[in-house]
Amino acid sequence: MKIRYYQDTDTLYIELRPADIGETKDWDENTLIDLDTSGNICGITIEHASERADIPAFSYEQIAA
Repeated sequence: MKIRYYQDTDTLYIELRPADIGETKDWDENTLIDLDTSGNICGITIEHASERADIPAFSYEQIAA
């Protein structure tokens, strides 16, 4: 998984896994969902990210099963 923040466009892209994008769907006015050729979610684009998320305070935690 990769998370990229593009400060110049205030866009956050969350790549869940590398895949060929088959289709991009609008979730809402500022959120796009990328689907692979099998219809599985592989990425999420969030426009106006600084208004919708606390970008500087990012954390990641993996919980053991």
